[in-house]
Amino acid sequence: MYGSFLCNKGSYMPKINYITADGERHEIQVDQGYTVMEGAVNNDIDGIPAECGGACACATCHAYVDQEWLPKLPAMDDMEDSMLDAAYERRDNSRLTCQIEVTNELDGLIVHIAENEC
Repeated sequence: MYGSFLCNKGSYMPKINYITADGERHEIQVDQGYTVMEGAVNNDIDGIPAECGGACACATCHAYVDQEWLPKLPAMDDMEDSMLDAAYERRDNSRLTCQIEVTNELDGLIVHIAENEC
């Protein structure tokens, strides 16, 4: 098991692994129900400016999800797909982190932050 428990709330907090463009790895506990983007912003992880605040309107939370995790994510909707068309260096494993809600099933998720600086 990768996650841990938050003693004062008694709820499980999955860990998300953020890898910045320069290779720095951050393992962060993120509350369930938050997005992967919110976890990065709330913990001052470099590379996710989140200009639109999570409204799926800017692609500045673009990241590359490790291939093994892709089947565990919810399907990409048309809006996210369209926004990713505007992202720099889109790949098959590109996702907008504002569209990935943290759940127990994503404990240990690995995202490589794309070049998102404006």
